[in-house]
Amino acid sequence: MSVVAAPRRTQLWVWLLLTPTVVVYGVYTVYPIVASYWYSLVEWNGFEATKTFVGLRNYQEVFGDHLFWNAFWITVLFVVVVVPAKVVLTLLLAILLNSPKLPFATFFRTAFFLPVVTTTAIVGVVMQFVFDPASGPINQLLVKIGLLDQGVNFLGDSSAALWTVAGVYVWKWFGITMIYWLAALQTVPEEVYEAARIDGAGAWQLLRRITLPLLKPFAVIIALLSIESALKIFDLMQTMTGGGPFYSTEVMEIYIYRWAFTATIPQLGYASAAAVLFGMFVCVVGLLQLLGVRAVQRARVER
Repeated sequence: MSVVAAPRRTQLWVWLLLTPTVVVYGVYTVYPIVASYWYSLVEWNGFEATKTFVGLRNYQEVFGDHLFWNAFWITVLFVVVVVPAKVVLTLLLAILLNSPKLPFATFFRTAFFLPVVTTTAIVGVVMQFVFDPASGPINQLLVKIGLLDQGVNFLGDSSAALWTVAGVYVWKWFGITMIYWLAALQTVPEEVYEAARIDGAGAWQLLRRITLPLLKPFAVIIALLSIESALKIFDLMQTMTGGGPFYSTEVMEIYIYRWAFTATIPQLGYASAAAVLFGMFVCVVGLLQLLGVRAVQRARVER
C-alpha cells in the first residue's frame, strides 16, 4: 500500500463512521431550523398540504401580540432571578464543600448532584403533588408550624407560581453549577493559601483576596452557561404550571408550543415566526458567551 493511499483510506473510514451522526444531525437539527424560517413566512395550520405565502405578516402579528411580549419579559425575568441565585449560592456551597476539614464532603456533593440526573418532567409532576394546597407536604408543614392558617396554592396563584418554579429550577440544577465551581476551585494553588496563612491572613481575607479574584474568569463562563441553561425551561414549566395561571408563567417556549400544538386551530407559521425571534435572542446570548470566553482567554494570556 502506498504512503498516499493510507491517509486517504483513513479519511474514508472517518467519514463513513461519521455518516450516521451527520445524517441524524441534519434531519433532526439542521432541517428543522431551516424549515422554521420558511414556515415563518407562510400561513399553515399543519394539517393542510397547501401553504399560503404571507411574507413578513407573521412577524408583524407576533410583534403586535402583547402576550408575546409578556412571554418574552417573563423569560427575561426568570433568567434574571434564577441565574444570580444559582451562581452565588452554589459558589458558597462549593467553597464549603471544597474544605478538607468538612466531614462527609463526598456524601454532600452526591446529595446535591442527584436532582441533576433526575428527569425534569418527572420532577415537575412530583412537584405538583409537593405543592398541592390541600395535601402537599410543603403546605402541611407550614400550617403545622403555624406560619400559615391554611394551605397556599403556590402553583395556582399568579403572584407565586413563577417564583415557585424558579425555586424548583434552582434546586434541580444546583448540583451541576456546584460542580463547575468545585472544578474552578481546584485550579487555585494550595501554595498560595499557605503563603497567605503564613503572612497572617484569615479565612475572610483568603476568600476576598485570593479565592474570588482567581475565580473571576470562571465566574464569567459559569454565569453565561447558567443564562443559556435558564432559557431552556419548557419541560419544568410545562409540567408544573403549563404557562398558567393567566399566562403568569408562560415563557417563550410555552408561547411557541401553545400556538403550534395546543391552539384550537394550530398556527405553525405564526409559531415559527415567534420561534425564529426567540432563536435570534438565544443567538445573542451565545454571542455574549463567546465574547466572554475570549475575554477570559485574553486575561489569562496577559496575566
